[in-house]
Amino acid sequence: MKNRVRELREDRGWTQIDLGNRLSVSRQTIYAVETGLYDPSLPLALAIGRVFGCPVEQIFDDDSRKARKK
Repeated sequence: MKNRVRELREDRGWTQIDLGNRLSVSRQTIYAVETGLYDPSLPLALAIGRVFGCPVEQIFDDDSRKARKK
């Protein structure tokens, strides 16, 4: 699943540690989400949306949805 977490984080000048602290997760979790190694749980995805002030759908993009539309 592609996402805009890194872009949104960097736009705010936050480090992975900063974002992790805001979400009560480790820097490693932020790295894994940003690189697509880990798809966050629904509660974490919703928390990410709240931290950035935008809907989850604007942050995370489900590539399989696009494939089904074709």
